[in-house]
Amino acid sequence: MDIYFVIAFGVIVLFSSLVHGSIGFGFGMISTPLVALFTDIQTTITYMLIPTMLVNIISILSEGKFFEALKKFWFIILLMVIGSALGTVLLVYTNSNYFKLLLAFIIFVYLLQSFVKIEATFISSYPKSSTYGLGLIGGIISGLTNIVAPLMIMYTLELKYTKKDTIQLSNLCFLFTKIGQLIVFISLGAFSNEAFELSILSIVIVCLGMLLGIKIKRKIDAKFYAKILKALLFIIALTLVYQTLFL
Repeated sequence: MDIYFVIAFGVIVLFSSLVHGSIGFGFGMISTPLVALFTDIQTTITYMLIPTMLVNIISILSEGKFFEALKKFWFIILLMVIGSALGTVLLVYTNSNYFKLLLAFIIFVYLLQSFVKIEATFISSYPKSSTYGLGLIGGIISGLTNIVAPLMIMYTLELKYTKKDTIQLSNLCFLFTKIGQLIVFISLGAFSNEAFELSILSIVIVCLGMLLGIKIKRKIDAKFYAKILKALLFIIALTLVYQTLFL
């Protein structure tokens, strides 16, 4: 494995986990497109599986009331696991670089959503149908791109979830979908030794990044911090589009 990639991977994981620790989410949103700049989307997701699971576990434990949140959100989590498994099977058998365009599109939707209030009143009007939709469609998108933030944000805002519930739901969904993905990848022989080695390397880095992030959580200018991250995501998404279509 190329030493320069290993170093870049370590820096990306450290930065992404620090961001996640400081604001409660964002690890997958930042780390996935950055790693995808160096390799294909399937390899990227296998490399990020265990680090993502670890970040989610730390976030869930730091928020507390794990079983209460699991009892509240178990149905949508189950639907997302099913959707994610379907998306993962599709990813393994196609492994198309054009899924990077889907990843970039999800980032653009997330950024647009943060600047323009996107009305999604059908969610509050049809909460049961919306739960099925978010669970299955969001799960498939998560399986293909490792990101589902825009749909999750619209869903939780329309149903007026608290910030704590939103963070817990996001982390629980990601944790269990990543467990499901890992099972699918292993059963299909698509989880490589390199992915395992990088996962072991990432454990210490994730713990360090999360610890630093949690410590600086109350010391940062949240609005300025968010603007910098959004600018970074915009540049990453543009790079993914250019890389996929023109290189």
